Amino acid sequence: MKTILVASDFSPAAFNAVNYAADMALSINAKLLLLTVVQTPVGYSELPIVVSLEDMLRSTERDMKHLKYELMLKTGNKLNIETEVGMRAFYSELKDVCERVKPYAVVMGSQGKTAAEHILFGTHAVHAMKNLAWPLITVPPGTKFSAVKKIGLASDLTEVVKTTPIEEIKMLVHDFNAELHVLNTGKTEVFDADIVFESALMQEMMMSLNPKFHFISNGNTDEGIIKFTDENKIDLLIVLPKRHNLFEQMFHKSHTKNLVLHSHVPVMALHQ
Repeated sequence: MKTILVASDFSPAAFNAVNYAADMALSINAKLLLLTVVQTPVGYSELPIVVSLEDMLRSTERDMKHLKYELMLKTGNKLNIETEVGMRAFYSELKDVCERVKPYAVVMGSQGKTAAEHILFGTHAVHAMKNLAWPLITVPPGTKFSAVKKIGLASDLTEVVKTTPIEEIKMLVHDFNAELHVLNTGKTEVFDADIVFESALMQEMMMSLNPKFHFISNGNTDEGIIKFTDENKIDLLIVLPKRHNLFEQMFHKSHTKNLVLHSHVPVMALHQ
């Protein structure tokens, strides 16, 4: 049975992501694994904090049971829900749980409405997007799951055979019975033989999905993608984070970060 893992800290932004994940799990007959992490305050051992780690753990476990109960009521007991509480650094805990349960997807909030939530969710979401090997969906505040009818794939059409996780994309399109829209971020006014060649390769690889190709000519790639997803009612945007060497990192603009923090639709990162 597929497992959707959702990370939560019980904030409003995280609760929204949990609801999104629950509805998605129901739509594809998957089970839900709720994960939260109890993090020790900085300098904990040196501070006269009255609340012990044991108390923090018990309180978190109570909150998790309450969250599970609310979800069971919301879904009419139709959803298989499991819970887990970790006590290490957030990303380390998330990574280890993923390696153990091999989730269909990980879901978390992209950012919160408050300044504190914006920083917390933004930091965790962007880091996980760039580094987590498992499919990760970040959900913007207030976004509800209804259905995934249109999936967008943002691609610069570079080395598509090597960098495109075609089987994962095919599985998503089939599971949700969705349309696939490939968004090329190149400029149409400039003829590029390599782009034409890579586009033909991409079309051949995805022939069975009958994808629709679009060219984003906006000078600001991120704005162009976000505008396209809004105007064309894309339900889920797939990005393919690529690793860069140290020299490239110094000058490379983080498109992944911008899309995670500013997209109005859920963003899914897939790694080759």
